[in-house]
This record gives sequence, structure tokens and C-alpha cells, in this order.
Amino acid sequence: MDLGNKIKKLRTEQNRNLMDIANACGFSKSLLSKIENGKTVPPISTLMKIADALGTKVSILLDDQQRSGTIFTDKETSTSKMVKTEKGYSFFTFAVERSEKLMQPFLFISRKKEHDSKNVYSHNGEEFIYILEGEMRYKVGSSEYTLKPGDSLYFDSIEKHTLIPITDEVKYVAVFTQSKASEE
Repeated sequence: MDLGNKIKKLRTEQNRNLMDIANACGFSKSLLSKIENGKTVPPISTLMKIADALGTKVSILLDDQQRSGTIFTDKETSTSKMVKTEKGYSFFTFAVERSEKLMQPFLFISRKKEHDSKNVYSHNGEEFIYILEGEMRYKVGSSEYTLKPGDSLYFDSIEKHTLIPITDEVKYVAVFTQSKASEE
């Protein structure tokens, strides 16, 4: 995955500078530069803000092998292509090849020993999470939930949210929508 180069290419094609995109996303020019130069792998919430600012979808940033129709992913693929972030979790993006999808589905693995409980996320759209393995506390706004396998949560993802693994590892599926602005 050459995420940074794709972001830079889209940005320069739009004749926009680092500051334009950083300001639109609400973070520093330095962070965006680190992402574009491959020095950091951003969390999904940051990717969603970048995609919104560029008028595209996260799937376009993650893969340029675009297809339509049914996309099959086997377990080995989702396991072997996990992307490790510096925020204490790894993720796999389902169906990145299908750029015009309405949902952005992900598989997440969060590890207690690597997790930074100070990470607070907020991005446009809605979010659905479903716990596969392990347990975690998930805070949305001022409400906190303890989630176990089979539990789910659906919320407006503009609300500040964070998670704290209770077990050593938590595996869950999350489905995001992006704001209408990025879909036009």
C-alpha cells in the first residue's frame, strides 16, 4: 500500500498545498507531511478526514485497483493484509477494490498492551461496530459501554469516541459511512 503517495497525488492534482488539506482536516501540516512521506500510518478517523477534504473515499486512498460487483475476501487475505497503526491497533479494509460502495467495512484488532487510552476519535458519518472476540469498553460522548462478543454499537461518529481493551486483544468489525460531501 502506497497510501502517502496516493494522498499527495490527489492533493497535487487538485492544486492544493499541505496547509489547505491540513486545515480542512483540523490537524497540522507536519502530520500530513509525515503521512504523505510514509513516516506514519494514520488512524481510520484521520484517513476519513483526509478523504473528505480531498472529495474522495477511504477506499480510493487505500487501493487503486477499482472494480464493481461482488467482492469476495477470504480469511487468509484479511489476516495477512492487516495494517498496523501507531495508535495501538491494526486494521484490514474490506472491498477496497470497490470504490463506489456506500459502506466502509473494516476488521480491527486492538491490543491492550499497545493501546493508548488517550486516543479520542471523531469524524463525519455514522459507525457500527460488532465484537467478534475479546472485551472492551467503548465511550461515545459521555456514555460508556462494556462490549463482549456478539455485542454491537451504532452511533454518529462525529461524537468523540474511544475504546479501551479489557482483554489482551479485541477483534471487531466496524462499518463507517462518510459524509455526504465526500459522496458528491
